Amino acid sequence: MATDNPPLAAQTGDTSRGFAFAMSAYLLWGFLPFYMKAVGHIPAFEVLAHRVIWSLPVAGLVLFAVGRTADIKAALRSPRILGMAAVTAIFITINWTTYIWAISVGHALDTALGYFINPLFSILLAAVLLKEKLSRLQLAAIGLVVIAVAIITVDAGGLPWVALVLTLSWGFYAFFRKTLPVGPNQGFFLEVLMLAPFCLAYVIYLEMTGQGHLLQSGPSDTLLLVASGLVTAVPLILYANGAKLLRLSTIGLMQYIAPTMIFLIAIFAFHEPLNLVRLCAFGLIWVALLVYSWPMIRQVLKR
Repeated sequence: MATDNPPLAAQTGDTSRGFAFAMSAYLLWGFLPFYMKAVGHIPAFEVLAHRVIWSLPVAGLVLFAVGRTADIKAALRSPRILGMAAVTAIFITINWTTYIWAISVGHALDTALGYFINPLFSILLAAVLLKEKLSRLQLAAIGLVVIAVAIITVDAGGLPWVALVLTLSWGFYAFFRKTLPVGPNQGFFLEVLMLAPFCLAYVIYLEMTGQGHLLQSGPSDTLLLVASGLVTAVPLILYANGAKLLRLSTIGLMQYIAPTMIFLIAIFAFHEPLNLVRLCAFGLIWVALLVYSWPMIRQVLKR
């Protein structure tokens, strides 16, 4: 699950088009576990490779349709932009691989946990790296999350590493992505373009050695893997366009739609266990998100 965070300061009002774009993106991300479960029998690295390969033509067609291919040509001539894109590509690779693997082995709840925690980690990251001052509400929210993670750690006998890896990788991805001086669609194209040669070589190796699922396992696997490009790129593009047409407070509240859907799917569709201790920990995180989001909620209520 990957999104961009384009500048929103200029957006002073919500539009129905923006809401429709963003809601479509979050709903698609919310239902993504069903796709990941369908390809759960395929190794995570192979699924990742196909997501990158088949996302490239989709992202390229979008840039061609909106007439922004010149931005890519300029970026390819800039070592600085290429270096920054390489960093974001590494973090999104870690995030995608962890997410794919976690869903396939029955850890959808941990992925929901990671994406619930992420907004608060981003706030903490800004305070540490950018020296942004935290409000009392933000400090209280971060404290509640730390307590919740501690509870889960004690109950499970170890750190919820899936959730933490997703939180850290996405937090750093979003942080460095903000510094990439290209638009969200161009940045996504650059990332998959840089990853594509490695992924293509890996897929060719798998197919030549009889280990691949694109041509070796029948039409259903072939269709699922080819569709990974649309599954990956479409919600990203919808979000990038929707976020430009919505207030920061609106998009900030909408970001909880996807992890909430993942949480419900994990419990009611995948039947993952949720004991009372873990439920209490999730409850603390939801309270933390409510505390963190209260200023945004007040803005929405005033409107």
